[in-house]
Amino acid sequence: MKVTVAIDSLKGSLTSMEAGAAIAEGVKRVYPDAEVCVRPLADGGEGTVEALTFGMGGELQWVEVTGPLGETVVCQYGIVEGTTAVIEMSGAAGITQVPDELRNPMNTTTFGVGEVICDAIRKGCRKFIVGIGGSATNDGGIGMLQALGYGILDKDGNQVSCFGKGLADVARITDEDVIPELKDCSFKIACDVTNPLCGEKGCSAIYGPQKGATPEMIQTMDGWLRRYAEVAKEKYPDADPEYPGTGAAGGLGFAFRTFTNAVLESGIKIVLEETKLADYVKDADIVVTGEGRLDGQTVMGKAPIGVAKTAKQFGKPVLGFSGCVTRDAVACNKEGIDAFFPILQTVVTLAEAMDSENAKYNMAATVEQAFRVVKTFSPIH
Repeated sequence: MKVTVAIDSLKGSLTSMEAGAAIAEGVKRVYPDAEVCVRPLADGGEGTVEALTFGMGGELQWVEVTGPLGETVVCQYGIVEGTTAVIEMSGAAGITQVPDELRNPMNTTTFGVGEVICDAIRKGCRKFIVGIGGSATNDGGIGMLQALGYGILDKDGNQVSCFGKGLADVARITDEDVIPELKDCSFKIACDVTNPLCGEKGCSAIYGPQKGATPEMIQTMDGWLRRYAEVAKEKYPDADPEYPGTGAAGGLGFAFRTFTNAVLESGIKIVLEETKLADYVKDADIVVTGEGRLDGQTVMGKAPIGVAKTAKQFGKPVLGFSGCVTRDAVACNKEGIDAFFPILQTVVTLAEAMDSENAKYNMAATVEQAFRVVKTFSPIH
């Protein structure tokens, strides 16, 4: 019996690799001699740094950078094979770092994201995987660009404020002082939204409210971003504020695509490629996946469906396990997960369900019973 496991984290409970280890334990209770290969899984959002770094034999790094409100924060990122950096922008500019009463996208910045990139470059990295979900910002990425050495200048030739409100003063962009190594760097940006930079579906209108923007602020910021894109296009003809995903993370997608050697791609697509999951799936007898909650949204490009589709390319059966499931999770069956199972054993509080030790026990126990069914009806040994 050969089993390949690639499960997303059960957020607040188990990391991807912890959940995978519990699954392996459950399988081996039934098939002691089974070859169980646990691979890291994430979709570019929370947990991507740890999943890819640990799963690919890399090392975690910590660096003090400028936080979303201008304060100092410690950001964690990973380095794999000495040359690839794995970064979550939310570690430097995430919305969870901003108290509700202080949320205002005019007063937040991506400057720290650029500082993390600089730190990784100094340590030898030239390839970057960057998840840009969970941002507190709507600065069009100007903070990050300033940290990288770009001149985001006002009419008098001075750097504008690195916060969202600085967009009001952008008149010219220069690149003479950009750190030299940036030209040798490539970026894969995990971006699962298709919003353009501006307009009714742009970042200000769609994501501004959750970041504290009022209707008046949304209209104002959208106008600033439109002008910023026009200024960028004067120097960078390929700047395209309508390109799908440029509105991600308050315009950070636009900044990456316009000013760096970057591609915007599905987060799970990037993770599956970087971890070479197909190489581990093709010889497996069974593939196991899952996440904290399987529901109707899982089929919308989330990690477990990416795993299932990879498995189905090789005709492999797929089992899914999760903390809980909803009625509309049946959509997952049509997308490649042949059967799925919630792991809760009894009625408990949410805190009890999310306790790490309880989750490990429940995962291993549920997997064991599922594989007892496999053993009963299958010739695989």
